[in-house]
Amino acid sequence: MEVVLADTLLSRCGDRAALLRALSAPLCAERAEALRLLLQRLAAGGPAAGEAEALRRAAWEVALERCRPLLRAGEGAAGSGERVRAARAARGALRHCVQLCGAPLAARLARDALAELAAGGPGAEEAAVEALVAAAPRLEEPELLSRCAAAALALVREEGEGEAAAALVAGRLLPALGANGAALPRVWEGLLGAGGAPRAGRALLAMSALADALLPRGPAGPGLDARLCPRFWRLVQEGLTERDGLCRKRARYLLKRALDLSGGQRAELRCPPDGEHESSLFWWSAEKNEQLLQFWETYILIMETLEGNQIHVIKPVLPKLNSLYELAISEDKGWLFHPSWHVCIYRRMFESENKTLTKEGILHFLELYETKRLPNSLGFSEFVIGPLMDALSESSLYSRTPGQSIGACPPLGLRLQKFLASYLSLLPEEEKGSFLLKFIQKMTSRHWCAVPILFLSMALASVPACKVLGAEGLHALRDVLQCTMITHQILLRGAAQCYLLQTALHLTDVEKVSFPEVSSFLLSLRPEESLRRDTLLWTELCSWLQVNDKCFRKSGSSDFERQETSSLCQYVHSLVGEYLKTAASERENCFMPDWFEAKLVSTMILLAADVEQMKHKCSGKSNIEWIELEAFLNPLLDVLMKLGSNAYIPTLRADKSLQLLLKLLQTRWLKCSNTQDDEVLFFIWKSLVTPVESILQFVLRRLTTNELSTVGDLDRCDLYLALIPEIVNLCLKVNWKKMPSIKNFLSSLINASICNLQERNSEKEPKVKEQIRKVASMASLAAVCEIMDGKLEVHLESLPSVDALKKFISFSQFNEVLKKPSYIEEKNSSCEETTSQGWGKIVARYVRDQWICLRFVLNSFPALAQGCEETSVMSLSTVERSKEILQSALEALSILPSDQVLAVFDCMKVLVPKLLDSSEALCIEAFDLAWKITSSLSNTQLIFWANLKAFVQFIFDTEVLAVAATAKGQAYTKIKEIIFKLIDLSTTKTGVFNVVLSHCCQSWIFPTERSALRNAFLNAGSYSELITEACVFGTVFRRDQRHIQDVHAFVENLGEKCAANVVTESTNRDDHYVRICAVKFLCLLDGSNISHKTFMEDIFIKLLDKDELVSSSRTRYYANSLQHRIKTRVWQTLLVLLPKLNQNFLCGTLDRVFQAGFSNNQASVKYFIEWIVILCLHKYPQFLDKFWDCFCYDEEKLKKSICTFLSVLAHFDIILENTSEKKPALKKALIVVLQWCFSHNFSVRLYALIALKKIWGMCRMLHVEEFEALTPVIESSLQQVENMHGTGNARRNWQRIQDHFFFATFHPVEDYSLETIFYTLPRLSELAEDEWISLSKFDRFTDVPLPAAFQCCHSRAELRDLKPSDWSQQDMGSHSAEADNQPEWTDVQKKIIPWKNSTSSLDLETAFQDRAAKLGKSNSRLIVVASLIDKPTNLGGLCRTSEIFGASALVVGSLHYIQDKQFQHLSVSAEQWLPLVEVKPSQLVDYLQQKKTEGYTIIGVEQTAKSFDLTEYCFPEKSLLLLGNEHEGIPANLIHHLDVCVEIPQQGIIRSLNVHVSGALLIWEYTRQQVIKQKQQQ
Repeated sequence: MEVVLADTLLSRCGDRAALLRALSAPLCAERAEALRLLLQRLAAGGPAAGEAEALRRAAWEVALERCRPLLRAGEGAAGSGERVRAARAARGALRHCVQLCGAPLAARLARDALAELAAGGPGAEEAAVEALVAAAPRLEEPELLSRCAAAALALVREEGEGEAAAALVAGRLLPALGANGAALPRVWEGLLGAGGAPRAGRALLAMSALADALLPRGPAGPGLDARLCPRFWRLVQEGLTERDGLCRKRARYLLKRALDLSGGQRAELRCPPDGEHESSLFWWSAEKNEQLLQFWETYILIMETLEGNQIHVIKPVLPKLNSLYELAISEDKGWLFHPSWHVCIYRRMFESENKTLTKEGILHFLELYETKRLPNSLGFSEFVIGPLMDALSESSLYSRTPGQSIGACPPLGLRLQKFLASYLSLLPEEEKGSFLLKFIQKMTSRHWCAVPILFLSMALASVPACKVLGAEGLHALRDVLQCTMITHQILLRGAAQCYLLQTALHLTDVEKVSFPEVSSFLLSLRPEESLRRDTLLWTELCSWLQVNDKCFRKSGSSDFERQETSSLCQYVHSLVGEYLKTAASERENCFMPDWFEAKLVSTMILLAADVEQMKHKCSGKSNIEWIELEAFLNPLLDVLMKLGSNAYIPTLRADKSLQLLLKLLQTRWLKCSNTQDDEVLFFIWKSLVTPVESILQFVLRRLTTNELSTVGDLDRCDLYLALIPEIVNLCLKVNWKKMPSIKNFLSSLINASICNLQERNSEKEPKVKEQIRKVASMASLAAVCEIMDGKLEVHLESLPSVDALKKFISFSQFNEVLKKPSYIEEKNSSCEETTSQGWGKIVARYVRDQWICLRFVLNSFPALAQGCEETSVMSLSTVERSKEILQSALEALSILPSDQVLAVFDCMKVLVPKLLDSSEALCIEAFDLAWKITSSLSNTQLIFWANLKAFVQFIFDTEVLAVAATAKGQAYTKIKEIIFKLIDLSTTKTGVFNVVLSHCCQSWIFPTERSALRNAFLNAGSYSELITEACVFGTVFRRDQRHIQDVHAFVENLGEKCAANVVTESTNRDDHYVRICAVKFLCLLDGSNISHKTFMEDIFIKLLDKDELVSSSRTRYYANSLQHRIKTRVWQTLLVLLPKLNQNFLCGTLDRVFQAGFSNNQASVKYFIEWIVILCLHKYPQFLDKFWDCFCYDEEKLKKSICTFLSVLAHFDIILENTSEKKPALKKALIVVLQWCFSHNFSVRLYALIALKKIWGMCRMLHVEEFEALTPVIESSLQQVENMHGTGNARRNWQRIQDHFFFATFHPVEDYSLETIFYTLPRLSELAEDEWISLSKFDRFTDVPLPAAFQCCHSRAELRDLKPSDWSQQDMGSHSAEADNQPEWTDVQKKIIPWKNSTSSLDLETAFQDRAAKLGKSNSRLIVVASLIDKPTNLGGLCRTSEIFGASALVVGSLHYIQDKQFQHLSVSAEQWLPLVEVKPSQLVDYLQQKKTEGYTIIGVEQTAKSFDLTEYCFPEKSLLLLGNEHEGIPANLIHHLDVCVEIPQQGIIRSLNVHVSGALLIWEYTRQQVIKQKQQQ
């Protein structure tokens, strides 16, 4: 109608130019809209011949004098709807003015707009852009075109606050420039040019705006074609993997547009390669049109499915990746499609927030590419080192699959090994080194957890040997080693070190590395965690050094003149020489040398010696002269021999020689069967024993004279004292003749130290050297005491000086501290200022050493007063003296650091038993303070375990426990309180209970000689709670904890192949070891021993109490819950105890076992109860009468438990094995079973039938005549069951219950073993895997042995090989298992993403009111008004529905709803794609009236007297749907504004639907009708 009126007006007007001028002065909104319409008709029809010039002048004036000022005033005017409306009309009018005036006006507008952009100012940007939009299609001047393109690109590139401007340019200006054939190449070059190109998100925004120009839907023309530009495809690929969903959508839009264009044109095109060695990123061929369409349709399906991020939707699509791969590969031509397209898919999966999807993606990628043809391209290598390794850093990905056994390698670990080996085999030799170097360096570029580092190291170690890594590679591996040190998992850390060393051995090119570089790398490995001499890894290293001995690159400082000597030997020669070579220095006494060099030299000496030994063995020599090893040691021996006699040897050289000596002597800790079998080590020891006298003389001089005079010298004191026990060990191993020298040395050291300590300082201010001498003397006495405590075979206690030591310690004042000395005389010495030891640490050390000496005296001479002369102090009684010492011990605990209290704990262990009767309060104070110190360290990994061990040895000392238990006083209560505190601590700190229980079990059943008790086992009865709690101990671990345990089990299963298993000391901190220790302890008990018997009976009763307590608790009892696990552990332990219990005891407790059977138990508990009942009845058939009583209860009690007792009857043949009179028992059993064969419960009937089958078979074998009359009935019944017909579950369940392991395979007597109880039966009863305790764990736990006569530990093979199959649960998911085996789903869920009838969503960042015009997603004219709805969930659902069906707008009462989490959860980002308009409920009347004037029909969703049936109503194209409130519906004041009401026909009783559902039904009906109309019009 508007067009008709405009055409009529123009046809009747004589002066059209005057009409335009009249209409534009003044220019309000209505006039502007009329002007736009008239200009549009004039531009469409063209001016008449006579008035063309006049119209152009009028249009020029309108454009510059009316439209431009209106644009400047109207754009950005918030809150002024009239102005915005006028400005929109002015934009259209300006565009038509340019059409009338042509290039001159376009040029003028462009220059003005560019000047405004340059000047800036409020509102100028948007107005200038709109002017350029109008001018761009008609611009002709190249210079202006270039400037416009540059301005547009500048706005697109602008970051931060330029988002709105970029969206405006992309939505308006770029399409206008794209319509100008001369401007398009300039814009294109600016977008994809090498320099200054915008980031991917902005570039995709611009590309989408130019899609009509770059990828026109019509026939191919001579213009620019984006498909032939490799940079365009790189941008699309980058967009497909962007984290921003909007970028990905734009990239998919461009890809679909290009594919649709290519398929429609059946074009022949090939994009040029992006590099010299690269293949084409995109190509199309008419001949392969169908194949190409199939590939790209599958590709887009996968990419769009990944947008859902839901694994149940995505997993069925993953098999299509295989078909995509097959389509991309040709046998003869290789990759038909560039592999980077596949990489985009995997990058999307790797970067997903859903870890399950990430894992699926990685596994699929590794599996696909490990067996298929891998692309050899730089981009693929970068993808492996970049996104793939980033994804591999997630620890949770390395978990076992449900079907894998504990200790198996996780699938990701295996596939990673195969993939890396396959990929490297395909790389050219010259590229392998750079790839591996980058791979290793990536492992150091971020904080990796222990698990990923381990499996990546394994993958590297599995690469086939090739010489590709040089010095830089070794340095990178060393950096990775440093990364592994961060983790607390020592075993995993050690395993990673082992594999990294194997990597170095397999991949290092020895010609590119020198021995110093190799030795520096080796020193990064910790001997206590990985590289030690008694491992296969050490042997492998020696073999590698032997093979490559003379091939290593010579370092710059090496001088290889003797060609007959191997380079390794030469290097070690020079290394030892350089190490012991020291220059004279004035300050050489200040600092101890670093230990690094000593470790390096000692390691290389041992390696060189072992390599030489290996060479000799390979050559067949039996007698080895050790010439080279002797040459290595001679420089060291020369220095050591001179130490005692030459007082002028430089201190630094002496320190270095002693450090090296100590490192060589400490090698004795290696595990060897016989010392002399290790020829290398034995030769070293024989050589080092020679200078023992010289060394002792030197050490004695240094420790007892004034030579140690500074704080820095205390480090040297530590070195000397560490040497003494090593030298004692050396002489014990090699040369006993040296022992007199050692005894003389120790006597002299004791006497001199006592003299030094007894000296009294006359000066008020003590000097440093005097105090340091006292510290050294006390440390010397402590070292001697520790030697005497540990080396009893030397019999040092007979030395006269030991008595002097005893007297000195006895007279000493405990906790004596040293006064801080004056540093005045030391001011000039920088050594003191830079020392790391503060005086507080020195004093603490001094006090600690006092307690070490006292510990020796107390252990050796418990009665302190014995043999001492009478003095005022020593005349006190032993008890009083002990009390005094204990009080001093409490004082020491309060002043000493937590890591130095171990000796105090040991002293209290001796003192407390003597004082528990007389000073119980003081002893309890000692308990409390010791616990406070120990528990406070629970978060300190390094010192906690040593303190805990000392604490346990104190509190749970045999005598302490016995005295407390005898008195039954407060101390006894306190110890029990501590027991439960330790158990509580162990739930958060794994391994605490293990320490307690292991100590107690060993001390109770294997008491030490020190124990004064005749029967230490009595403590077990007094503290039986410890064993009871241990039997049921174990927490339900978090997933991450179970994951770490699984990886630990995997490493342990590697055995000696992984050196970490040999080197790392077993800490026995696994929670399973608590129960293992308790079970082994119980297995060691003897039923014939009265104490043991009483204890076992007590434990049996307490465990039954525990079961009843758990059963009666209100905590939810479900499969694998903590309650379920505790009950299972209870019955497992009872089963272990059962054979040791006598008939009388069982007679009294069997009723409680039967009562437990009446409970509602989980499957595993049920099996164990049945097993115990069967074994009891088998051993004591006289209990059968008690058993028959169980069937006499009422049905209410039996309905949950009868199956348990029927299962027992299914093993009736085993029960009657020891019975001579079987017929009466069979008769009773038959009567009982036949009753239950008629139960109304199907499951009960099945159990009764399985029991009947067993019992009737026994009757037939024994020919029981009494049952002849029943034979036809029973046999026909059983035959009918066997031949059951029908399609239901009855037949299947009958077969399954017969095949179930408990009835078909399990033998209660023959299968009685630890493995069946703790591993096989829990596995078959589908207990959680962390409840399965394998027999290997029983073997690995050696603290408590199993008795030699213990029953067979293994299950029978028939039972062990079974798989879990609970008959009652087999129907669940049986079909899904078959579906999983299908190679590919025949159909998959696909999200519908329409795009052909739309431009891409360019500027979603703009205001909501502008979205409807700019999104252009559909031609729908439906407006959904939800202003009356106030629930975010309903609004979110409506938003999603409206967006899916293409509504033009959704009207809400407040835009704040969009931020609501419930709204966003239901809308799933639909608000980003749908124009939203805010109209408050109070504004609805005005809004509805406005829409009526625009031609909309107002439709209310409401039941009224005149409402239409939805199935009969025909929706107009311009429909406005008004939805009512959730409770009140549409208010009465709005009903009369409606044009029509529509109601949904209902069949049920409830009156109304949810408002979201109602709205969705009407939206769909509107959409359906419009689709039908469009099809009819076409």
